[in-house]
Amino acid sequence: MNAPSTTDTGIMTGSPTESFDSYTAELLDTLSGKTENQVTGDDRAELTTLLDQAQSQELTAPILKLFGRLLELNQEKGVFPADFGIGVDQLAQLARKHEEIDEHMVSVGGRLTQALPIASTANSRVEEYLAQKDSEAPSGIELWETIEENRKKIQSELGMSDDDWNSFNGQIRYAIDSVDTLAKLIDLPHDVLESIARVTKTYRMRLTPYYTSLIMPGAINDPVMLQAVPTGEMIENAGIEIPPVAADHSPARLIDQFYPRVLTIKATNMCAMYCTHCLRLAHIGKKDKVYSKEAYGEALDYIRNNERVRDVLITGGDAFLLPNSLLEWLLAELDAIDHIRAKRLGTRIPVTAPMRVDSGLLDILEASNDKKPIRVVTQINTAQEITPVSHEVFRQISKRTFTVLNQAVLLKGINDTRVKMWKLCETVHEAYVRPYYLFNCSYRNPQFKHFRVPLEVGRDLVESMYGNISGDAIPRYIATAGGKIPLHRSNVVSSAEGQYILKKPWSGEEVSYPDADAAVYEQDNFAFNMK
Repeated sequence: MNAPSTTDTGIMTGSPTESFDSYTAELLDTLSGKTENQVTGDDRAELTTLLDQAQSQELTAPILKLFGRLLELNQEKGVFPADFGIGVDQLAQLARKHEEIDEHMVSVGGRLTQALPIASTANSRVEEYLAQKDSEAPSGIELWETIEENRKKIQSELGMSDDDWNSFNGQIRYAIDSVDTLAKLIDLPHDVLESIARVTKTYRMRLTPYYTSLIMPGAINDPVMLQAVPTGEMIENAGIEIPPVAADHSPARLIDQFYPRVLTIKATNMCAMYCTHCLRLAHIGKKDKVYSKEAYGEALDYIRNNERVRDVLITGGDAFLLPNSLLEWLLAELDAIDHIRAKRLGTRIPVTAPMRVDSGLLDILEASNDKKPIRVVTQINTAQEITPVSHEVFRQISKRTFTVLNQAVLLKGINDTRVKMWKLCETVHEAYVRPYYLFNCSYRNPQFKHFRVPLEVGRDLVESMYGNISGDAIPRYIATAGGKIPLHRSNVVSSAEGQYILKKPWSGEEVSYPDADAAVYEQDNFAFNMK
């Protein structure tokens, strides 16, 4: 048997598939053959052009296009390259050329028969989302024209000047806290208004004019309105409330503590907008309060005397409702405690009253961040809450702090579909905010059990994002039950003899994954400690 000959290019002409990876070898084998089938003049002309481009250009795309068309014709018409006068040796030369041009030596077979089909399958997973996202879950940026029209109506009805609208004081001064005022701004049926009036005898309602402008006219169960306007279920659902968190996790005044190294200072009961799903529903009170220096002092003393604590969250209420001078003082006190290494500020202000975030507040954040990292933790539950205004505010905050994190709550009718949740996470991500937690709506408050979503629905939503949106746009799914408990579904199907079977959450495909060798792991003599 004669040995295969070699051309000047190094291609083995006797067995053209021997020097390639299995993907290209299989591709060349598939394209090897000849039939007596008639080929059309159009196909012949097309392939002559593709072959010329593949041979003359120092690019991978023409080679890929030629091989792709040859494979299509083989599958559709049963013809081979030889039927067009294209030899296997020529194809082998082009396959080698593809690898030599490609920076990572990717083979034409691997790219054509593996990578492109995998990409196509992946693309099909998001087609439905891409087709529906802007209609089912529009962001405030996409709705901005309507929001601007809403603003004009609200300003006119409330008698607000542009200066009033663009100032935080104006937003608070003209905040909507009565059903009569709400009825002037939002077209609601009489029975709905009566229901709201009944609920507001027990629970506070407050919407800033800005947040009210995000509500879409005529939208039943608008996701912004659901979060801000209390409904009859809050009375109908009320039963025996589980004791508030403060009763069993407050070791000192204004302090909540679940973990040894992290705690919370509840610095105020004030919010610019009172959420209908608020965990601290029972502690809002009838009047806004900033507490005394003595109260904050007791909280700070507890922190100073507990050296295990390294991370403090200032929340409320809303940390950004604190006066600048008080917030600056609190941060300075924390920065002066040696064992405190990081701070967080909990706020909804960037989406409820972004006018509050002015240069003075940004300077305070930057000065404290220069001493020790400060993270701003917000809550955005629907893409509709991200407008050009809030987007810019988050961009400015992200320039002055370590990071901005979002802690969303999974809520029925607001973000409980794949389209709504994916759009929320992508929109937040694009607004300089990292999705951090997705909370299952708490069981502690029976008043809003109508918002609760089954755990399995939340698991499906989070798992569905893997492999389909950016990894750092995927939040952790959490339940609050005496602390934050992860709810992610396990992707470990089985294990035996050091071999795991893992399931890809985005496709259900199972793959084998070998564990580390336990004997090797237990050896002490490795790296620089060789004996």
